Amino acid sequence: MESLRRAGQRGVLATGWGGLERLDGGPDMHVISSAPHAWLFPRCAAVVHHGGTGTTHQALRCGRPAVVCPIFGDQPFGAHRIAKSGAGSDPLPMKRFNAERLASRLAQALSPQIREKAESMGRLVRAESGSERAVDVLERIMTG
Repeated sequence: MESLRRAGQRGVLATGWGGLERLDGGPDMHVISSAPHAWLFPRCAAVVHHGGTGTTHQALRCGRPAVVCPIFGDQPFGAHRIAKSGAGSDPLPMKRFNAERLASRLAQALSPQIREKAESMGRLVRAESGSERAVDVLERIMTG
């Protein structure tokens, strides 16, 4: 909540599996257990998340800038790719997470350049039919 105040933003915190159920919201934050990303993300100015592939895909699909706070596995790789693409802020690994750094990353993600790049990438992702391409590839593999 302090990060949101510093960045002059409001937020929605989906606690999910994070063990944050005891958190209370406030004037700057609404706390929920979960929400469909496809519904929630288009209503957000930016998306702060852990960098899982599903969440990353949906943030990109919705054309929203990302602040990725990777924890483990492939999440740091995805976080760096988002930043390098220009569709999000520099990564903020959870081991370095604090209110000041998150506020800084939010301000970076909400810059006009990053917002424009995220919107552009969203148009590209929405235009691609991933399931059709997957079927084409599988058919080529199966028929030799």
